[in-house]
Amino acid sequence: MPSVSAPSRLPPKSRRLAFLDRERIVAGPGFNRWLVPPAALAIHLSIGQAYAYSVFKLPLTQAIGISEPAAGDWTQTQVAVVFTIFIVFLGLSAAVFGHWLERVGPRWAGVMAAVCWGGGYMVAALGVASHQLWLLYLGNGVIGGCGLGLGYISPVSTLIKWFPDRRGMATGMAIMGFGGGALIGAPLADGLMNRFATPSSVGVWQTFIVMGSIYFLAMLAGAFAYRVPAPGWTPTGWSPDRKRSTMVTTRNVHVRDAWRTPQFALLWIVLCANVSAGIGVLEQASPMIQEVFEGSVSASAAAGFVGLLSLANIGGRIGWASLSDRIGRKSTYFTFFALGIALYCLVPTAGRIENVPLFVGIFFVILTMYGGGFATIPAYLADLFGAQFVGAIHGRLLTAWSTAGVIGPLLVNRLRQSQIDAGVPAAEAYNKTMYVLAGLLVIGLICNLLVRPVADRYFMSEDGSSTHSGRSTVRSSRSAS
Repeated sequence: MPSVSAPSRLPPKSRRLAFLDRERIVAGPGFNRWLVPPAALAIHLSIGQAYAYSVFKLPLTQAIGISEPAAGDWTQTQVAVVFTIFIVFLGLSAAVFGHWLERVGPRWAGVMAAVCWGGGYMVAALGVASHQLWLLYLGNGVIGGCGLGLGYISPVSTLIKWFPDRRGMATGMAIMGFGGGALIGAPLADGLMNRFATPSSVGVWQTFIVMGSIYFLAMLAGAFAYRVPAPGWTPTGWSPDRKRSTMVTTRNVHVRDAWRTPQFALLWIVLCANVSAGIGVLEQASPMIQEVFEGSVSASAAAGFVGLLSLANIGGRIGWASLSDRIGRKSTYFTFFALGIALYCLVPTAGRIENVPLFVGIFFVILTMYGGGFATIPAYLADLFGAQFVGAIHGRLLTAWSTAGVIGPLLVNRLRQSQIDAGVPAAEAYNKTMYVLAGLLVIGLICNLLVRPVADRYFMSEDGSSTHSGRSTVRSSRSAS
């Protein structure tokens, strides 16, 4: 009698979580593609809390003193490092894991993003409760930053594949959630800290646990709602042949070749310039308007200004990205830079004539273009390099965001301080800064104008092989999935 091996008590490790694989989430006939953007929005609204992290800044500097900083409390500078860390790790994780995401699918990436983002809050809660700064950096910064990167890119290629006819609008719908997350996260965090505050605790570590749990569940719900279209699927009545622009390709460039192209380098600079200018202003918005209009703008009004800029950031993501479907990505970025240069140069005039509405209006428009730049760039990449590897390519490009997250705030704060040290009145200390930021946009404008269609030698052949530089490397079926 032939021997029969006993079945394993557990399925192979690679199959225990097979329900997360790309092959298991292919949508069936008749699936409504409009169910995918809400799934992406659930994840982006959760990770958008990153923009509201400043609400924890003051309580974290009073963890020991409770009502005011005491000996041994962390400084605002130490706490501010968390924001820098998770922006850096956003770009790094997106670049490192982007190709993995394309291979395993968005559900895997969404689940891992939920584990990292929610788990990061748990680690940070331990750091606050034990007053260990390195645990705060590890939890919210490193682990949370990885969740931030994975969560940010997880819906991009999926939405672009579902909406080849409306790429900009689709990515704009999801990415606007990242801008809107602060509108939910800030009052939620404030309310929870007030609820948990006691004479011996500022309520931060308890708030971290609750928010980490909420975000974990919300992101899991979004991840499990993801579906990918079947191979060859296209919207009813739409054909890629309708795209006649030479800037929109129907072929694909492999991720390992895309980053070697001049187009990738140019778009990296384009995104870095646009983000550096915008994020530098966003980080300094409240003190800036109070200093420029000293005595005329209260702290409460300045807080309202920051809230208005958040709305501009959100609206710009869906508005400009949708417009880019009509006028093209290159034209959209040309508008960002040309109009942005003029507006930054107009800021000193608005301050000099003490026109608060003009000042606010200028920065409202600037922040719409800041948000619009984030939402438009994935569609720009898909137009140039094709949709197959756009998630991985986008992930690598987001290192420009990490760089800008350091350059922008550093540039604005250093230039302001140098002017103050030189004896320039506080109301005029930002004038030079605005001209420098306009100069950054000039660099971005030139790079955008230099973008051309990708050369034929970078595109993959029909059998799925890469032919760049004489190579003909056929990808494995696993890599092609």
